[in-house]
Amino acid sequence: MSQAAQADGATHAPGEAPAASRPTAVIAVLAFAGISVSLMQTLIVPIVPRLPEYLHTTPGQAAWAVTATLLAAAVATPVAGRLGDMFGKRRVLLASIGLMVAGSLVAAVSDGLAPMIVARTLQGASAGVIPLGISIMRDTVPAHRLGGATAAMSASLGVGGALGLPAAALLVQNADWHALFWAAAAIGAFGAVLIAAVVPESPVRSGGRFDPVGAVGLSVGLLCLLLGVSKGADWGWTGGTVLGLFAAAVVALVLWGVWELRTAHPLVDLRTTARPQVLATNAASVVFGFAMFAMSLVLPQVLQLPAATGHGLGSDLLTVGLVMAPSGLVMMAMAPVSSRISRAAGPKVTLMVGAVVVALGYGLGTVLMGSAWELVAVSSVIGCGIGLAYGAMPALIMAAVPVSQTAAANSLNTLMRSVGTSTSSAVAGVVLAHMTVDFGGTAVPSEGAFVTVMAMGAAAAVVALLVAALIPGRRRIPVARSDRSDRSGAP
Repeated sequence: MSQAAQADGATHAPGEAPAASRPTAVIAVLAFAGISVSLMQTLIVPIVPRLPEYLHTTPGQAAWAVTATLLAAAVATPVAGRLGDMFGKRRVLLASIGLMVAGSLVAAVSDGLAPMIVARTLQGASAGVIPLGISIMRDTVPAHRLGGATAAMSASLGVGGALGLPAAALLVQNADWHALFWAAAAIGAFGAVLIAAVVPESPVRSGGRFDPVGAVGLSVGLLCLLLGVSKGADWGWTGGTVLGLFAAAVVALVLWGVWELRTAHPLVDLRTTARPQVLATNAASVVFGFAMFAMSLVLPQVLQLPAATGHGLGSDLLTVGLVMAPSGLVMMAMAPVSSRISRAAGPKVTLMVGAVVVALGYGLGTVLMGSAWELVAVSSVIGCGIGLAYGAMPALIMAAVPVSQTAAANSLNTLMRSVGTSTSSAVAGVVLAHMTVDFGGTAVPSEGAFVTVMAMGAAAAVVALLVAALIPGRRRIPVARSDRSDRSGAP
């Protein structure tokens, strides 16, 4: 057992390989799994306008097919992290991929609202794959490759979302809409086979018992919070339902916090989470999640609005996907760059550089919205900054938490990004709904509305820079094991 594991009470499962013998393959497979799961974010986008027709329901009811995924992901991510620390990260990773496959299969044979909501809930429950993958890397990948590996895994969240839109649009234009979900099931099943064949089980265990009260308390708090945020525009921000949800969220999360501080085996170790480096990194994650999603809300609408509005480009959905896709590729390309900067100057500096680049990208977005190539440039610059920042966050988290809590800590960090994206969607939605112009009797977002949202993204990035500056001084990228070696001899 490594000294780090002994220090924090972690145990090793008997008979399991202490390190990956094929680190390159392990990194590639885990990144593929992350991209596969993040595809679920944009998989349904091409068919959202026609979901009421497909599911024989109203637009308001059909929206639950999108909301269900968000809510399920918020609940499942911290739970999957804790279970992975306790019972084996690879085991829980495979279970999460299995949920994605099951949800995709249910959706592939669905023609009604209820089964589609069940399907999308199952797909959302697979969101723990990315933090689990990062944690497996910490435990099994050689130290000199860990920074680049975790950066690539973290970036896969944005890569899958960016690449999913053009792929889904192309598929919908040439096949029945159910083909989207058959394809998702096939991708997930392929990923599960690769994981089973290539990825070793992490030898590190935290032990202890699962905290069902903590899981229920956190789930209730998150469901009330995110449901209020996501439905506030539809139900009315000052209405009794939304205010009641926010009040219930506060009460539930406060009671949950009290319980977690008193129980012997908490779902989330709040004392560890309160460490300055972890707390500041999670706060930065919320703001970066906000900044990342602002781009996803503005650019597709600018591209699809009719050119006759004076500020739209009149593009089809496939063109939208092709314009957005480079940002995902840039995120992945920046993973090794993020790792190099972190090794040279520390992940805090990488996070701050990423914030500056994102702010620059949104600043460009306030003036460059007149053509597709300008939007490609804007999204690529923003993607560059997000790739740098997302690569640094796991390093900051892992440097500050015990090795036995890696999955739970990274899961909470991923959850914070989701809170940021949900808030971004709600706030930007209000701006775009209220700053409108009349076009043929229909209210459409004005050019000023798009500029305002882009400016908000830039402001969020500046806030993230200030939060990152509060992180304690330079820390080396963590090494979870004292006996790591690259047995394959790979560089």
